[in-house]
Amino acid sequence: MFAVFRPARKLGLRALALASALALAACEPVALGGGGGPTINTAQPVPVALLVPRGSGQGGDDIVAQSLENAARLAISDLEGVQVDLRVYATAGNAQQAASQAVQAVNDGAKIILGPVYGEAANAAGVAVAGRGINVLSFSNNTTIAGGNVFVLGPTFDNTASRLTRFAASQGKSNILVVHSQDVSGQLGKAAIERAVQGSPARLAGIVPYQRSQQGVVASVPQVRSAVSSSGADAVFLTATTAGALPLFTQLLPEAGVRPENVQYIGLTRWDIPPQTLELPGVQGGWFALPDPGMSARFRSRYQAAYGEPPHPIGGLAYDGIAAIGALVGAGQSNALTGAALTQGAGFQGVNGIFRLRRDGGNERGLAVATIRNRQVVVIDPAPRSFGGPGF
Repeated sequence: MFAVFRPARKLGLRALALASALALAACEPVALGGGGGPTINTAQPVPVALLVPRGSGQGGDDIVAQSLENAARLAISDLEGVQVDLRVYATAGNAQQAASQAVQAVNDGAKIILGPVYGEAANAAGVAVAGRGINVLSFSNNTTIAGGNVFVLGPTFDNTASRLTRFAASQGKSNILVVHSQDVSGQLGKAAIERAVQGSPARLAGIVPYQRSQQGVVASVPQVRSAVSSSGADAVFLTATTAGALPLFTQLLPEAGVRPENVQYIGLTRWDIPPQTLELPGVQGGWFALPDPGMSARFRSRYQAAYGEPPHPIGGLAYDGIAAIGALVGAGQSNALTGAALTQGAGFQGVNGIFRLRRDGGNERGLAVATIRNRQVVVIDPAPRSFGGPGF
C-alpha cells in the first residue's frame, strides 16, 4: 500500500504545467478544512468520484480528461491493500454541470471528489457538496477558490515564490525587485512573491508593473533599470512566461545594463517549457523551480508504456490524489478522508515528489531549483525528500 511517509512504489511524473484557473463563483464552500469530512469503512472499496472536463466540445478537454482518468487508474493499480471504487463524471468544463455531477457523485456514494480542472467548476462543485461533508481535491492551481472543503492540487505561485525566495536569500541574493504584468495572473504572481519575501530573510527592493504587450515591456525596461540602480537590488523576480514577455525581457534588460552577471534573474514560471526557450541567450544563468526531474521522468516512462503516449502535463495530479487517498485509507482509520487527515503535516509521495495539503486549501510541493547553463537545465538545489516542519 501507499505509506504517508515513504515513497510509493513505481512513482514519478512528467513536469506539472498549469491547471486552469477561472473566475470565482460568488459563494464559498462551508469550512470543512479544519477537520470535517465523511466516515468510511476502510475494509471496503472506497468510493471516489473523478470529475473531468469531457464533453465540452473542445478536443483539448477530452485529451485532459482521458489523461486524468488514465493516471488515476494507474495509481489505483499501484495501491497495495487498498481498494478504490473509481467512478468518472463528465463536467463538460462547465461550472453548473460540475455542481450537478458532484451532487450525483455523492448521491452515488462518493466519499471524496477528485477534480474538476477549471477553477470556476471546482468552486461550484465544492459549494454543491459542502453541506454533505465531502472534500474536493481539485486539479486547479487557483488558490482564490481554495478553502473550506476545496483543496487545489495544482502547482501554486505561493509555493514556487517561497521556494525561490528562500533559496535566493541563502545565496546572498536577498534584495529582490519584482517585475510583474498588470493582468490577473501577473497581479497574483506579484502578491505571491510579496508574501514569500515577507516570510523569508529577503527584502523587497521595489515593484515595477508593466502592460502585457510588447510596447508595455519596452516601456518598463528603463523603469526596471532605474529601480535596480536606486534600490541596489541584486535579484529581479519576473512573473513573465516563456510564451509571453520573458524572451523580450531577457533580451532588453541586459542591453539596458541590468546584466545577469550582476543581477540574478529569477522566474516564477517554468523556463524550460517549451524546450526552445533554452536557446535564448538571456535566460542563461536564470533561476526557476521545477518538480523533481528524476521522478517526473519515471512517471512519464511508466505512463507511456501503459498507454502508448505521454501523459498530459496535469495528468499526474489525478495520480497524486489517488496516492494521498490510498496512503490515508491504508492506515485503517475511519476518518481518513476528513480535512484534518488530508492536511496532516508529513504529506504524501506524489509523482513529482513530496506534497502536502494546507488547511487553507492550498498545497506545498517539494520543488528543485534549476538554472540554464549552455542551453541545458541544471538542478542547483535538489527537491527535498521530506518536509522538515509542520507546514504553513
